[in-house]
Amino acid sequence: MLVKEIVEQLGLVIFSGEQMLDKQVTGGVISDILSDVMAQAQKGAIWVTNQTHENVLAIVFFKSLAGVILPGGLQLDEPAAEKAIEKKLPVFLSQLSAFEIVGRLYELGIGKTL
Repeated sequence: MLVKEIVEQLGLVIFSGEQMLDKQVTGGVISDILSDVMAQAQKGAIWVTNQTHENVLAIVFFKSLAGVILPGGLQLDEPAAEKAIEKKLPVFLSQLSAFEIVGRLYELGIGKTL
């Protein structure tokens, strides 16, 4: 599934990284513990987190993630927001809870193994 399909299906707001919408999503990860994401996230995964600082963007970049979704109306802090726009990193915003986002991603087939 492509990032743009997830954006459409979940009604996500694109904060930055519009250029990355045609990227293939290979899986998902939900965690607020950055070391967990570094250890578990695979290239192309979509990440759901409540963290809103610059370290999130470093992980998106270094792990080549398909994007990060901030749930519950969260916004990046100002330095992170500036960095996301500057580096064109895929950051998406949602009013949905993290629980609901992950459930919908799973319904869309993200993370399912057959």
